Amino acid sequence: MPDRILLQGVQFYGYHGIYDEERRLGQRFLVDVELRLDVSGAASADDVSAAIDYGQVHALVLEVGTRHKFKLLETLATRIASAILERFPIRSVTVRATKPAPALPGALAGVSVEVTRP
Repeated sequence: MPDRILLQGVQFYGYHGIYDEERRLGQRFLVDVELRLDVSGAASADDVSAAIDYGQVHALVLEVGTRHKFKLLETLATRIASAILERFPIRSVTVRATKPAPALPGALAGVSVEVTRP
């Protein structure tokens, strides 16, 4: 099983949703990212140049989440996963996109969509 790098609770303000108000007013989103890769080479050499720069992964999540507007959380999560796979040498990625305050009646801690891509 490959090793993992986890970025948890990446927050940004985005304009995603099916309702016009969501896309006009925006809201807060949370994203968790799990990168699966072999870190043994970087770890044994203690060489940052052989490692994934998770600061760059974080910046990419923010870029996709704030520069685009999607109707579906599914699209947001998928686009983030695709962008990560295109830019970083990893085996697979799991992205969980959460809308902590969905436009639904009653109490709800949030709605999430999780995608895994090889």
